[in-house]
Amino acid sequence: MKRLFLALCLLFCAPALAEEIDRAPKVAARLVAEGEARPGATLWLALEERIRPGWHTYWVNPGEVGGIPTEIDWTLPAEWKPSDIVWPYPKRLPVPALKQMDYGYENKVWLLTKMSVPASARPGEDVRLKAHVSYLVCQNVCVPEEQALELPVKIGTGGPDPTLARDFALARARLPIDSSWPVNFALNKTSCVGKADPDTGKRGTAPCLDLRVAAPSLVAAHPKAVDFFPLESGMVIGDAPMRTGYSDDGLVLRVSAGTKSAAAKALTGVLVLTGNDGSVQALNIKAAPGAVPAANFAPPENGDGATADALPLWLAMLLAAIGGLILNIMPCVLPILAMKALAMARHAGSARKAVVEETLAYAAGAVISFLALGLALVLLRAGGEAVGWGFQMQSPLVVAGFCLLVFVIGLNLSGVFEVGSITAGESLTHKGGAAGAFFTGVLAVAVGAPCTMPVGATAMGFALTQSAATALLVFLALGVGFALPFLILGLVPGALAFVPKPGTWMLRFKQVLAFPMYGAAAFLAWVMTVQTGANGLLFLFAALVTLALAAWVWNATRDLSARGRAIGAIAVILLLLLAGAAVAQLKNATPNATASSGVMPNSELYSAARLEELRTQNRPVFVDATAAWCISCLVNEQTSLSRPSVQQAFAQKKIAYLVADWTNRNPEGTALLTKHGRAGPPLYLYYAPGAAAPAVLPQVLTPSIVLDAIK
Repeated sequence: MKRLFLALCLLFCAPALAEEIDRAPKVAARLVAEGEARPGATLWLALEERIRPGWHTYWVNPGEVGGIPTEIDWTLPAEWKPSDIVWPYPKRLPVPALKQMDYGYENKVWLLTKMSVPASARPGEDVRLKAHVSYLVCQNVCVPEEQALELPVKIGTGGPDPTLARDFALARARLPIDSSWPVNFALNKTSCVGKADPDTGKRGTAPCLDLRVAAPSLVAAHPKAVDFFPLESGMVIGDAPMRTGYSDDGLVLRVSAGTKSAAAKALTGVLVLTGNDGSVQALNIKAAPGAVPAANFAPPENGDGATADALPLWLAMLLAAIGGLILNIMPCVLPILAMKALAMARHAGSARKAVVEETLAYAAGAVISFLALGLALVLLRAGGEAVGWGFQMQSPLVVAGFCLLVFVIGLNLSGVFEVGSITAGESLTHKGGAAGAFFTGVLAVAVGAPCTMPVGATAMGFALTQSAATALLVFLALGVGFALPFLILGLVPGALAFVPKPGTWMLRFKQVLAFPMYGAAAFLAWVMTVQTGANGLLFLFAALVTLALAAWVWNATRDLSARGRAIGAIAVILLLLLAGAAVAQLKNATPNATASSGVMPNSELYSAARLEELRTQNRPVFVDATAAWCISCLVNEQTSLSRPSVQQAFAQKKIAYLVADWTNRNPEGTALLTKHGRAGPPLYLYYAPGAAAPAVLPQVLTPSIVLDAIK
């Protein structure tokens, strides 16, 4: 049946995929014998699969998408008898587009077979073992492949080949052993995360299934991670979060029940336990139905205390609102809000209606801007684009635009030119005041949106994995949180009483507020150097100087005669066109491939293949997902990751440091963030040697947090 499937797939699928993938093999396979074959004994053989980075083959249960496990068809001399493949424990391989989970292998795997050597085999002879191997190898698409392999084996009395001893030992260490502990399972009335709707991506609920291992020693050991791989599809929802709890006498793993679990008379599979020292033990289990005692469960984990898929909508909206509130303290946002607050203070007591109108207009501008940004993210991701929170900052043109914008605001606050409602000293008509307040809300979102929110990152990660309607509700909450301080100031009677009365101090305060804007412009200029190198910075500086000259000409000529004002206006237009031409040159700038984080010596750029390679070598790995425009990332680098105590600990433990740089567009970085429920950086992961899953560090680091994690 499998051969028929592969043949049909080759016949019908290959022409359709030819334009999307190359025809080169995705798997390089070979047969390996542990040593000489001794008559009457058992010889371990390995089928080695070297899988192209980003691709994977399948375990005996391929998971939810419907893959096919590797198959070996042997052609052997008389009386030679192979066992079935002895499967090592797999890894979970999410399929984000389908909201499902594969079980399989990446990069390199050894699939072992026990070969029974007949007693009649003659020492000194050479035997050729032949095998036809077939497998389905998948990435975004699946390709069936097959190979004919041969392995010469010498009949002798020697032991294992010492050059292969380590490889076979590592391969056998990944084989599950039969559990000596009693295991049982039960469905309960608690609601767990259900399967995602294939059209909308929205998740419902499903019954929870509790799998109990009666082992008091596991309660004392408190494994760092527990994972379960069922042997039969449909028993659990593979991509739903798993939670580990403890009863008085054992460990309880809570998973989302699949459609077949209610009628199941047994639950078989592999339970993978990762110790706090990074050691891994896989157990073959066969659980019978039975009562599961009450257990204390730890909250779901993704670094912020919640798993994105399991996050209730109300909690996601609350976190988004708190994140929006935090955005108000960003240095480039504060001056804008302060100036609007001072403008409103002029109306306090005498024009309550004007204050309310400006307050509501500002809130509308902020909320609509966040909804527009959320809609853009949803539409881009629906179209297959790898984007996340702050994605607009990955474009040098956008960074340059923001830099020019905050620079112009700084010039305005310094008094180089005046254009109306952004300043504190001008009176506004009701219409003009509301319009100015609305666009101030838009402007505040524009300059504040790239900043990362330590609390709101979980909510953003949740939003970008849900339906469009759910995502927009989260962005609505984000906008309301962002506008909340201004709403309180304008709508709560007496709130403006805390603002000093207007006076000459306001002019000085306005001028002081220009300097955070200049600082923001300088920071964005530095981001440009990371994205495009020094050449991009040259064009940006040319645009800044030209823009400053245009602002000065505008202010210097607006009190002249009509002819003088016309000449000034033409000069300003020409200068603006010249500045625009300079910025346009950034479109052709070559992206800078250097990682933005240089805090750790010998750091490397992150890739999924490099991570897997290091983990195969049993190296501890620290992954830093960062971006040059991420202020939280830069603060963490300077206050924690660059500390001598931290760097010394990394060096002593020989921890590999991988930087997933999201400054420019980086699909691998986006995939990493998405996998861990984040919409943008920062994200910090520590993989202990042999650990099945990484430890996720908080978004705000201290040296002690980092040192505790790598212990």
